[in-house]
Amino acid sequence: MKKRAAWGPVHSICKASLRSIVMLFCICVAGVCPATYGFQTSALVDSTTEPADALPDAPAASGQVTAKGLPLAILKDQIPIWTSPIRIRPHDLFWLLPLGAATGITLSTDTDAMRNLSRDPTFNKHAVNASNYLLGSEMAVPVAMFGVGYFKDNAHARETGLLSGEALADGVVVEEISKIILRRERPLYNNAAGDFFAPNVGADGSFPSSHSTLAWSVAAVIAGEYPSKWVQVGVYSTATSVSLMRVLGQEHFPTDVLVGGAAGWLIGHYVFKKHTRFHAAPVNLAQDTGDEPSNAYRP
Repeated sequence: MKKRAAWGPVHSICKASLRSIVMLFCICVAGVCPATYGFQTSALVDSTTEPADALPDAPAASGQVTAKGLPLAILKDQIPIWTSPIRIRPHDLFWLLPLGAATGITLSTDTDAMRNLSRDPTFNKHAVNASNYLLGSEMAVPVAMFGVGYFKDNAHARETGLLSGEALADGVVVEEISKIILRRERPLYNNAAGDFFAPNVGADGSFPSSHSTLAWSVAAVIAGEYPSKWVQVGVYSTATSVSLMRVLGQEHFPTDVLVGGAAGWLIGHYVFKKHTRFHAAPVNLAQDTGDEPSNAYRP
């Protein structure tokens, strides 16, 4: 009893420290869209447009991404992504605070939630298979679009495929490094304790969810390139389903898919805003002619 009493305060301090580390990671995730790219007003957009209506427009594209230049673009992304916390501004708290609050809630209820979910092997396997199929189908879309764009000389479709690939690669780098550092146990281990910095976990950690990160990174690019409500409902519903199935399959805690999805969306949104060449220009042409073209894009 004395040993348990002595360990109690230490255990509480350790858990509080782990939560602080996860919160810090969420802050880093939330800064993935650097202010220098994602939150400046473009000179191509009418200055009379009210910025309060939506997210501010991206600046002029920093250069078209080509298949040959894709590896270099991915490498260059790492600097603004990993140094993004230093560019967090007060207006980012509008979405950073809700994300942190949601993460704190899920982190405190992860263990109970996973213990109450079904641990039937057949059910869990079906959920895992569903997540794999859904993610595979979502990732097949940009691959198909790049193929169509290449063979049909459709620059917009080709760009969507390339930027989706860039976002996927960036997402893999972020989630794999994070897993190796944080080393969280998966729900089926240790009665869903969800301990961080566990031994012998390595790159197979639970936090954050790889499937969620990849699904939401692709969804953000496709939804940005084709801002139709039906497209957005389709890709975001698929990404949500992927995340949900990972939890039902006992592969990840709710916090894992929440933070992974947020990281994926922010990475995809950043890549799209940085490189897109098919949305700011039509608005600029409208200013010259005085007419609003049918394909003008306003976020």
